[in-house]
Amino acid sequence: MLHSLFSGLPQLGRIYQQQFKTMTAVQLQYRVAMIIWLIGIVIEPVVYLVVWTNVARASGGTVNGFTAAGFAAYFIATMVVNHLTFTWHMWEYDYRIREGLLSPLLLRPLHPIHADFAENLSYKVITLLVMIPATIVLILIFKPTFDLTPIHVLAFIPALTLAFSIQFLWGWALAMIAFWTTRVNAIIRMYFLGKLFLAGQLAPIALLPTWTQTIATFSPYRWMLSFPVELLLGRVETADIWWGLLAQLIWTGLGVTAVKLIWHAGVKRYSAFGA
Repeated sequence: MLHSLFSGLPQLGRIYQQQFKTMTAVQLQYRVAMIIWLIGIVIEPVVYLVVWTNVARASGGTVNGFTAAGFAAYFIATMVVNHLTFTWHMWEYDYRIREGLLSPLLLRPLHPIHADFAENLSYKVITLLVMIPATIVLILIFKPTFDLTPIHVLAFIPALTLAFSIQFLWGWALAMIAFWTTRVNAIIRMYFLGKLFLAGQLAPIALLPTWTQTIATFSPYRWMLSFPVELLLGRVETADIWWGLLAQLIWTGLGVTAVKLIWHAGVKRYSAFGA
């Protein structure tokens, strides 16, 4: 019988260690694919950075408080945070179900989410060997400015962890829509379109219309990317730091609940078809 989602976490240490070793070995078999992914992760924020830097210069050096160096700091920080928090398993879930690959996973004594979690972590650890030098090069080229205080630095660690938790849990919940429809890819694209605008990936949320900022604040998007980036830039007031971390905790809790409920309903439907 499957363990309850995230139950008995203290006993999972050795299992995660072995999963991490296994998934690291698997990731190393796809070195070319990893390099292609990394190129995309680096190029996208650099394009946004160049565009907004030119906008700032054309507007007299600043756009709503963002200078060229401020935009450099924002998009370099976005690149790093996005790399450490993004997840891709929603793109694979439809294939798992259609090809019956989920069936052997159901026979294991551990919830399948743990294998995906270990795979995600192993990928991030391996690719940091390239991401760190790339970040240093971009800093030397674009010369960003950061306005940090000790409290922003301390808050960034839990904010980054919770941002990853929100993306991973809600991405997994979204992936399980594949139990009910084969058109899940269209839904996933809509999800990433929302992230592009409301998570601050395309532009800082502060530059968006007020109504869009409100939607971003009351959705999970801001808390899965923009909030930790804003902390790195020192653009969050001290009182708002605690409210931000609380919002992240709430969305993480809702994500755990969503995964539990959708999983139990989805597995029943999957079993009903004799898989």
